[in-house]
This record gives sequence, C-alpha cells and structure tokens, in this order.
Amino acid sequence: MANTQLTFSKLRTAFLTGGIVWAALLTYLVHGFGFTWYIALTDGLISSILLGAACWLINNNLRYFQPGKGSYINILIWCVALAGACSLGCRWILPYVSSNPVYGNFVVQSLTIRFFTNFLAVGWMAMISMIWYSQLDQKENEKRKSEAEKLARDAELYNLRQQLQPHFLFNSLNSINALIGFKPDEARKMIHQLSDFLRGTLKKDDQQQVTLTEELAHLQLYLDIEKVRFGHRLMTEISCDTKCQECTLPPMILQPIVENAIKFGLYDTTESVTVSIRAEWDDNYLIIIIQNPYDPTTARPRRGTGFGLSGVQRRLDLLFARTDLVETHANDNIFTTIIKIPQA
Repeated sequence: MANTQLTFSKLRTAFLTGGIVWAALLTYLVHGFGFTWYIALTDGLISSILLGAACWLINNNLRYFQPGKGSYINILIWCVALAGACSLGCRWILPYVSSNPVYGNFVVQSLTIRFFTNFLAVGWMAMISMIWYSQLDQKENEKRKSEAEKLARDAELYNLRQQLQPHFLFNSLNSINALIGFKPDEARKMIHQLSDFLRGTLKKDDQQQVTLTEELAHLQLYLDIEKVRFGHRLMTEISCDTKCQECTLPPMILQPIVENAIKFGLYDTTESVTVSIRAEWDDNYLIIIIQNPYDPTTARPRRGTGFGLSGVQRRLDLLFARTDLVETHANDNIFTTIIKIPQA
C-alpha cells in the first residue's frame, strides 16, 4: 500500500511538472505572435488548465477501466472528444481575456492547431496511462499469484509434516503397552520421553529453520524412545563438525530418515545394529550422512523406503526449489542417505 501511494505521488508530481512546462511553452509561443505577456500568460494558463482537466479525466478513467483488445476505438473516441472539448473551451473563454479583435481572430484561426495539439497530448496521456496501470495490474496479479502459491506450498508442507508422526506414534504406544505389564518404570520413562518429543514437534514450523544442534537434540529424544523399544539391539553414532553446529536446516528433517534407517536395519535381524549420523561442511552446504546396515536378501532399500525419504525430498523441493538435495546409495550391505542443506 505504501509503495502504491508513493507511486501515485510521483505520478502526480510528474503530471504537475508537465502542466507547468506546457503552460510556459504556450505562453512563449503566444507572446511570439506579438501579444503582451499578460495575454500570453493568461492564454497559456487557461489552455493548460483545460488540457490538464482532459488528461486527468482520461487518466482517471483508465485507472479503473482497462480496455480489451477490441476496445481501443473507444479510447480514440474519448481522446477526440476531450481534445474537441478543450478547443471549444478555448474558443469561448479566451476571447474574454482581451477585447483586442486581433487576439480574438488569432484564437479562432488557431483552433485547428489547438485541437490537434490537444489531441496528441491527450493521446499521449492515454497511452502512458494504459501502460502504467497495466504494469501495476500485472504486478498485483503476480503478487496475488505468489501469495496463492505460498499458501499452497505451506499447506502441502503442513500435510507432509502431519504424515510424519502417526507411524512412529503407534509403534511407541504399542511398545508402552507391552512394557506396562513387566517393566512399568520403563513404560513411564517412555511416556515422558514421548511427551517431550511430541511437545517439541508441535512447536516447530517449516518456515523457521533450526540449528543443527537443536535438531540433533530433538532427534536424541526420538532415539531414546527407540532405544527403550529395541534395547541393546539399537546403537547410534553421532558425529558433527564444529563448523556445522550453528548451520540451519528445516525442523524434523532427520527423524523420518533415521526412522527408515532403524526400520530397515533392525526389522530383519535379531542382532545389534549401529545407525551412523554424520554432519560435514562442504562449499556452503551442510552435508548430513545417515548410514545403516541392511540385509539385501530381505530388504529392498531402494524401493521400500516408504514415506520417509519421499516426504523429506518433497519438503526440501518445496523449501529450496531443488530436487537434487537427497541422495541414496547401497553398497556392501550399507544403505547411505545423504542430505544437502544450502546455507545462505
């Protein structure tokens, strides 16, 4: 709104400046025909006021009405009518400026030139107004389109976030139910951990990025819950370069990937499994590498990653407009997921 008001203020200033210059030029021309400065100045001011009123009318009309492709003839008619009105105004008003018959004759003989001059001036104003307001409308449409796209993107991000929790929540509740009977202390501990994790999740917003330190602290709550579920079978290794600790990333971006790593690392074996999480800095990118072992005879890591990887990739695509920020590799029974987060 402030920018629009400033724009119209500049337009009014340019309009007034043009009117003053036009009046000065007419005054000089009339004086050049041998009339006094008083007559020339009065002629210039009256003619400029009439022309200014015509230009204001055509400008104000085009401000609220943009002609279509087949309506330009209407603008031409408007320009002719307004130029004619200005000329008629000069014909009936200017003779009262001076009783000198020479000046009266000059006004009558100059009407044709005045008409075409006024027509050109009104036509220029109409053309400038159409271009000006067309650009303003285009900017407003682009702004509305951008806001609509942002709302749609935020809604999709919200839906993606909502899909992250149910699977993990159901598993945690089942584990709590299983622990209540013979390990009530562990069940109570898991309830507290689950409460802290969900409370932290509800406070997070995709538009407000968090530091890697905060993300890892929240991820640790999730890992503590999973360690209660799987006991000694689940081990984790987390390493982070000092330079990476204050790097920012979207909240809750690691949890679904680590959940996948645990799922495909532990579900098909009874032995202990180590999930590795490593953060590195490389050329203005935060690189996060998650690795887990898997059994290639029972797991299909490239196809069976479920919502986790696809959801993370979609979130990063929406936030950074890039589709190359998630990579996966499977070598030597180790499944590796690499996430690249651009840093400003």
